[in-house]
Amino acid sequence: MHRYRSHNCGDLRGGDAGKEARLSGWVHRKRDHGQLLFIDLRDHFGITQCVVDVSSPLFAELEALRNESSVCVTGRVVERMDDTKNPALPTGDVELQIESFELLAAAQPLPLQVNSDEDAGEDIRLRYRFLDLRREKMQHKIMLRSRVISSIRRRMIEQGFNEFQTPILTASSPEGARDFLVPSRLHPGKFYALPQAPQMFKQLLMVAGFDRYFQIAPCFRDEDSRADRSPGEFYQLDFEMSYVTQEDVFAAIEPVLAGVFEEFTEGCEVTAPPFPRIPFDEAMLKYGSDKPDLRNPLEIVEVTEAFRGGGFGIFARLIEEGAVVRAIPAPGAAAQPRSFFDKLNAWARETGQAGLGYIAFGADGEAKGPIAKNLEAERVAEIKSLAGLGDGDAVFFACGKPKDAASFAGTVRTKLGEELDLLEKNAFRFCWIVDFPMYELDEDSGQIEFSHNPFSMPQGGLEALENQDPLTIKAMQYDIVCNGVELSSGAIRNHLPEVMVKAFEIAGYGREEVEQRFAGLFHALAFGAPPHGGSAPGIDRIVMLIAEEPNIREVIAFPMNQRAEDLMMEAPAEVGPERLRELHLRLALPPEKAKTPTE
Repeated sequence: MHRYRSHNCGDLRGGDAGKEARLSGWVHRKRDHGQLLFIDLRDHFGITQCVVDVSSPLFAELEALRNESSVCVTGRVVERMDDTKNPALPTGDVELQIESFELLAAAQPLPLQVNSDEDAGEDIRLRYRFLDLRREKMQHKIMLRSRVISSIRRRMIEQGFNEFQTPILTASSPEGARDFLVPSRLHPGKFYALPQAPQMFKQLLMVAGFDRYFQIAPCFRDEDSRADRSPGEFYQLDFEMSYVTQEDVFAAIEPVLAGVFEEFTEGCEVTAPPFPRIPFDEAMLKYGSDKPDLRNPLEIVEVTEAFRGGGFGIFARLIEEGAVVRAIPAPGAAAQPRSFFDKLNAWARETGQAGLGYIAFGADGEAKGPIAKNLEAERVAEIKSLAGLGDGDAVFFACGKPKDAASFAGTVRTKLGEELDLLEKNAFRFCWIVDFPMYELDEDSGQIEFSHNPFSMPQGGLEALENQDPLTIKAMQYDIVCNGVELSSGAIRNHLPEVMVKAFEIAGYGREEVEQRFAGLFHALAFGAPPHGGSAPGIDRIVMLIAEEPNIREVIAFPMNQRAEDLMMEAPAEVGPERLRELHLRLALPPEKAKTPTE
């Protein structure tokens, strides 16, 4: 018999009764019934009930075991009595009568309970992540992640993609977030950067002629944590294709994503390819967001002209100053009590808004609310028509500068979808957001800057860059969105060096700086680069959606906390003065952190 186990703890069934078996695992739970001691033994595969009689010389030793001690037990498999069988366990028809026992490793008193879902707090869970991961729910989520990645890899290979790895130590790149820098010992004063994405390397693979590339790529960004973004590092399905249009990219990745969600979300509706394509400007108008949740049926409507010069003075005055008004319909909401509207108004103020104006149309068609009292009847009727409202419906309004109004209207749309329980259940709704602006204006500096990916091809190419107002130029850029979560950004790349120079020049980069900062890619483009494009859906976010987890840390084996700390490994950590000297570094800490200077 094997030194540690003849079966795992999920194997034994009724047909094994009478056999001798050896199991190894962790003490999940103990139940002392006086004459009998029951031990639920757990490993990665399941749980088996083990039992020992008080007359056994092993009884006292087994009784003293702490939960989560690692043990090996050997004994006879016996069928349980009918009234003691446990249908909730695959092994519930049998138990193991312990005849010999070996303590492999004793457990100290536990800082968190593994055999329950009791919330120990995030700090404790992350500090003792190795214990937290033993929990059944965490085992399921991390194994789900493994299976999702395996499925994605298989589907990409079936689509003709080849898996390559790209460097981890590279040069700094303006991807929109801070780089993690690595000081060079051999080159004093110089630094490597951990890649925010394998952007330039995957483009270089296309220039090198490999045609279809992918990898499950680690990416590193020094940015703040969010519920849907882990600080420090994350993983993405990075892929690139040569001699393709935007539609070719969509056609390659849509069956991969749809297939994965169909495989792992039993009983849920998944958008069938081809996914809807929604231009950026349309998305911002209809949904108030470039990552719309299409489970929500509400669509925002432009109603600025219905208020311009009208009797509702606040909106009319703001419109003359450049504001717009967006209407967010609320079907059936007119039947809600006054407290419903008051609660939403208070919520809007909590978010920093002046309030949330509305019009409610009663069952008799009468318009009610502060706005209706001050706005001419024909204007109210026009709003009702524009928003597609009927009697019994209500409508809310967002007024402000176009960008602010769109953002607030989108927030209201989400809030109403939740409050009125309008979201489609058991569904994953995908869409592409396309035609992003190539550039945007920095409100603080007044400078033109890239709005998305600086390596994208502008629509219209060099001619557009030379002759159009930069703020009107669209890029061959696209995002894929599922249930209001951005899974990926992508683009058809800029494969022409002269277009690259002009594109960066508009954003304030001179030719010399472009050649220096992006030397590898820039020079490669001068040697017959193919038109190419790709995308990079986030692995962590895909698994988060499939697992129905609102917090991305729940689907990552060893995540950092919100302060970008690894509590288990105690990182980041200080290093000794000899290591700093070796790297030619001297600390310049902020005053509250400063210690005795290290020379």
